Amino acid sequence: MKKIAVVWASQTGNTKEAAEMIAAEIGRSEVDLFEVSREVALRLPEYEVVIVGTSTWGMGELPYGWADAFGALNDLDFSGTAVALFGLGDQFVYGEWYVDAMGILYGRFVSRGATVIGAWPSEGYEFASSKAQRDGSFVGLALDADNQPDLTRERIRRWVESIRPHLG
Repeated sequence: MKKIAVVWASQTGNTKEAAEMIAAEIGRSEVDLFEVSREVALRLPEYEVVIVGTSTWGMGELPYGWADAFGALNDLDFSGTAVALFGLGDQFVYGEWYVDAMGILYGRFVSRGATVIGAWPSEGYEFASSKAQRDGSFVGLALDADNQPDLTRERIRRWVESIRPHLG
């Protein structure tokens, strides 16, 4: 069994709730669930699979927890680590920056050697632009608790099934 961490940062609680749903969907007691901090970030290379959750704050920015921990990621090596990302945002009010924080974290983890898993189709969303979009898909699961809350649970279920082969 692989050692798995689900780590998240949220300003409103929606990302925490999604992280808890993801951990429950994985269904393993070995999943460690953390709110991100600098100290938590420094421990992430101990895990074989890291599931990273973030909201996007303001005009495409990281929420406070990830902003505080972001610099610590520069000193870490994620070679051999599978990283899956999920991001929350409001695609209508903040459609110019929809889930941008997920794209920012994607860039940092890739630059530190991580193998990113869990790309998600961008069909079914309405937004102007996103730093989390690559080749027509999001780099991870995109959720909108404000405008599409009824789709969250099913999207999480399908996304966890898509990454399950990497979970061991």
